[in-house]
Amino acid sequence: MAEAELMSPSEPGRGIRGIPLRAFAPNAITALALCFGLTGVRFAIGGEWDKALAAVIFAGVLDGMDGRIARLLRAQSKFGAELDSLSDVIAFGVAPAMILFLWSLADAPKFGWTAALALAVCCALRLARFNSRMEADFQPHKSAGFNTGIPAPAGAGLAFVPVYLWLVTDHELFRAWYVVMPWALGVAMLMISAIPTYSWSSIRLRRSWRLFALAGVGLLGAALVTAPWPTLLAVSTLYLVLLPFGIASYAKVRRRGSAASEQA
Repeated sequence: MAEAELMSPSEPGRGIRGIPLRAFAPNAITALALCFGLTGVRFAIGGEWDKALAAVIFAGVLDGMDGRIARLLRAQSKFGAELDSLSDVIAFGVAPAMILFLWSLADAPKFGWTAALALAVCCALRLARFNSRMEADFQPHKSAGFNTGIPAPAGAGLAFVPVYLWLVTDHELFRAWYVVMPWALGVAMLMISAIPTYSWSSIRLRRSWRLFALAGVGLLGAALVTAPWPTLLAVSTLYLVLLPFGIASYAKVRRRGSAASEQA
């Protein structure tokens, strides 16, 4: 976001220029995502688990919008990037960790809080790594259109898989701390891992598939409204299934790049 520019009142014809609305909008969405993430913790304290998950998931939707709106309005800034990272740590690191702890990990005789902390800390480490590499000249994964590790919103969604299963089946096994703890630790490790994962820029749709893709998005939205937890469980499963394909696709891109450089 463009910073407000203070002009000296003594300069003729010049006053104080405020922040343009187009630059304010994406940062407001980021702040709203942060608020929804923390609201999820509030619902978890009250035992309203479905509302807690819905608040964090909606924060993820807002997080996917703010960057694209900033680019559309040409309102990118270092301030916005820093705010986005801070919001992601709270909404997709701290909030899911607290929700899982209150929902299940508090019953662990030992290390329940440690597992919850691991999820929050690994989310912060992933975002710190991302920010530290923003100015790097060479980023092999990003240059090929891939992420390094799973993004913070995806990590939060995957961390809630035991809760989805519990809400769908009402089986207490999925709430047991000895099931939730290794799952949370595994998701935490995936966030700070170096495996290449698909990003939006790495996905290319053929022209003949565009109408089918639009129809699929519409059906996905309808499914999220009518049956949110089975739908989120299916999306999480699909994401996990695509992880090895992302690794293979990145290796293929690297081989093509190496062959092209050798020919040049």
